[in-house]
Amino acid sequence: MKFKLIYPKWEKLERQTAFQLPPHGPVVFAAAIPADVEVEFVDENVQELNLDDSPDFVGISVMLTSAIKRGWEIADSYRARGIKVIFGGIATMLHAEETALHADAVFIGEAEGRMEQVFADFKAGKLKKIYDYHQNFPPIESVGTARRSILNRDLYNYRGVQMVDLVHASRGCRFNCYPCCVSFLGGRQFRPRPFDKVIAEMASIDNNRLFIVDNSLAQDKKWEMGLFKEMIPLKKKWCCHPIEKDDEVLDLAAQAGAWFVYQAIFDSSDFIRDRIKRYHDYGIGVEGSILLGLDYHTEDYIKKLVDFLLEVNLDMAEFTVLTPFPHTRTFDDMKKENRILSYDWRDYTAGKVVFQPKLLTVDKLQELYYYAWDTFYVEEPQNYKMFKLLKQVIEKEKADNTYKPRVRE
Repeated sequence: MKFKLIYPKWEKLERQTAFQLPPHGPVVFAAAIPADVEVEFVDENVQELNLDDSPDFVGISVMLTSAIKRGWEIADSYRARGIKVIFGGIATMLHAEETALHADAVFIGEAEGRMEQVFADFKAGKLKKIYDYHQNFPPIESVGTARRSILNRDLYNYRGVQMVDLVHASRGCRFNCYPCCVSFLGGRQFRPRPFDKVIAEMASIDNNRLFIVDNSLAQDKKWEMGLFKEMIPLKKKWCCHPIEKDDEVLDLAAQAGAWFVYQAIFDSSDFIRDRIKRYHDYGIGVEGSILLGLDYHTEDYIKKLVDFLLEVNLDMAEFTVLTPFPHTRTFDDMKKENRILSYDWRDYTAGKVVFQPKLLTVDKLQELYYYAWDTFYVEEPQNYKMFKLLKQVIEKEKADNTYKPRVRE
């Protein structure tokens, strides 16, 4: 049986340096597919997608809202020829009802232990319209190593240099941040994977550079320290979302190979200034994640925030516009206030203003978004700052004798 798994293309942030990372959702999903199923994977972001072939069954894994309509187009094309299509992934969960109009089956939830039944139903001609496991999570111990063999690894590089592979050490998040849908997707309970499973997966990845994609590692200090202790012998170099603001934790993270973190920067307070300094004190770089368009943001506030970012010597910065993704508190509030201006999901790139700001016009917020990108990178372009981060990781690798050129022809 031939199963074609497709990851639809999506629009990147307009000002951001373009590079491709191997997707995480499809390889995690593929690990749950029965072993006797032949899987062909196509990442439309780096490959041409042939819509004229005839696989037995098609799966479409959609991570981002901005890609969901492209997923529907692909599904419509296959279904018009009688080929059945199943959808899964984050964006599928956020847009399940609409997606069901373009699918033979919609899978909602986490896949471990569930795909055998789905494929048995398909073979028996009894595919269900909805497989709903939302908030009905499989045992976290059942989450094994992702099936990265489906990837064409040579397609994922930046100017010929192999970038990072994605891996996760936990699911769920005890936080409930205003613009975030993680609590809807993975629940409010922090669900850490067993250390031996995480370490075995990391060790199996033929790449010394990893991106630990957990929403935040700073959820349980004891677990976090235990993870870093277990990671030290691997000598991997990695980036992640926030780490606990604690000297003991940061020291262990540095020993374990922490390269840089994505840190949300929500103001210009001494707390944020110290947060960045503490990372730097332990040799850990910082890429700031800066959300523009909150209800208290004015033109002056945003411009002063950009000045602050330059002052604290961020290694990189990523600016996004507040976007009311479905199943977030932002969406609920803005819909109630009649402030959402577009429901064209292709506009939901986090680089376009799709709502009415409180203290700014739509055009002014869009202008300030471009201002932030252009001003932060005016003296050192993104490519140069990326080069400095790559140089940093090479120096770390040379220090522990793990460096080897990763140039792909």
